Amino acid sequence: ELEAVAKADCIFASNTSTIPIGRIAEASRHPETVVGMHFFSPVHRMPLLEVIAAERTAQRTIVTAVAFGRRLGKTVIVVRDRPGFFVNRILMPYLNEAGRLLTEGVPIEALDRAMTTWGFPVGPITLLDEIGLDVAVKAGAVMHEAFGERLAPAADLAALVKDGRLGRKNGRGFLRYRGGRRSGVDPTAYGVLGIARGRAPAAEVLAGRMASIMLNEAARALEEGVIRSPRDGDIGAIFGIGFPPFRGGPFRALDTMGPAKAVGILERLVGDCGDRFAPAPILADLARRGGRFYPSDS
Repeated sequence: ELEAVAKADCIFASNTSTIPIGRIAEASRHPETVVGMHFFSPVHRMPLLEVIAAERTAQRTIVTAVAFGRRLGKTVIVVRDRPGFFVNRILMPYLNEAGRLLTEGVPIEALDRAMTTWGFPVGPITLLDEIGLDVAVKAGAVMHEAFGERLAPAADLAALVKDGRLGRKNGRGFLRYRGGRRSGVDPTAYGVLGIARGRAPAAEVLAGRMASIMLNEAARALEEGVIRSPRDGDIGAIFGIGFPPFRGGPFRALDTMGPAKAVGILERLVGDCGDRFAPAPILADLARRGGRFYPSDS
């Protein structure tokens, strides 16, 4: 419909958060003009813009999208067209792991507190409510289809959506809202999910699981060429999802920890929790060679 009334060089930019841009471009007579421009919510506050280039996206289209994003005052990174792009690619396993811990009986407030203590502005459960539980269900299905069991959702968010809980936008989710403001955990959410609220392990244990799976996914995305450099990945994580700036982003965090230590932690988590924690090959290789993502003098 758009192409019937637009010039042949009209650029079509989609704000989808997970659908491959190439799939959208399949419907176009001019796939070279189709690009992703993924903004982050709330758009007026979040500084990041991901520009996603599909295989047939023209360089002119990419440059135009980047320039337009910069005119809007955004920090722009260019990412490869893969499901979830970069930011949601690393966010989804983090949220899935939070859901898995929830199904194990860890209280909602303990999960959120563990990650705000680690340095995030909000915890994963609060973030799910902010994203919208219906959106999270759809995005989770796309990522599960693309990456298999490693990114399989754990908590049955669809049950919450069926119960009329969409999160902040309709005032019902994991949390309660009064006048649009959060007013604490809604304990009835446990019953909807069929979960018994239990006791929480130490915050360090919880943060270790949720952070480690995110850092490992960042390494996988770099290895697959989703981002051009560790720097782009760190910028994307800090400006896109509020990754703790004092940690420098996922790749700085891995370098600070040391790849060998990171691999050791992941291997222990494989034994405790399963193969979804298997170290990314690029990370394992750095651990063997004593390498880093950044040059040692940077």
